[in-house]
Amino acid sequence: MNSKIIELLKEKPFIIPKKLLVNYKKLNITEEELVILIYIINLGEKIIYNPQVFVDNLSIDKYKVMDILNNLASKNIINIKIEKNDKGISEEYIYIDNLYNKLFNIIIETNVEENNNTDMFSIFEKELGRTLSPMECEIIKEWTSGSYSEELIKEALKEAIYNNVRNLKYIDRILYTWKNKGLNTKEDIIKDKTKYHKNKEQTEEVFDYNWLEDE
Repeated sequence: MNSKIIELLKEKPFIIPKKLLVNYKKLNITEEELVILIYIINLGEKIIYNPQVFVDNLSIDKYKVMDILNNLASKNIINIKIEKNDKGISEEYIYIDNLYNKLFNIIIETNVEENNNTDMFSIFEKELGRTLSPMECEIIKEWTSGSYSEELIKEALKEAIYNNVRNLKYIDRILYTWKNKGLNTKEDIIKDKTKYHKNKEQTEEVFDYNWLEDE
């Protein structure tokens, strides 16, 4: 009995692609869908659509398996196609090319984002004249992945340096203020500053006016 169990344990392990394991949430798939995907990957890139195979090997209800496979198809993770086999009989096949294409796009986007963040970190360290802390790096990453453009973040940094304030809390306040005022580009900021200085000059002219000599 023990020898049989040991032999079962020696069975070939499943291959789990690391990129899929790390990024499956970005693909908008559930843990159950992930299990089915991993099983499909280990069967091959083209397999016959047969829910019973999953039932026998994964102990999942047949209708649950069918529901999961339909969900994966609707999310464009897998393709289910009807093709003729070697005997000329039409059968349904599962393809996973879409999965790899989506993972490829995620990896490319992640690399671009990481490069952009690295460049931004370098700019901040140069302007602030010091190394950023891990927490500061996270704040900048949050800015770049949120509703602030790279252009706006750089302008906020310049504004802080101009006012001789070198901390991210101040820069965050600048970004928040600009967002509330609907300023989204460098051009918007310049127009807003011009308007502010113009209004300020007009106000000063009113207060400097000599009312006693106006006769």
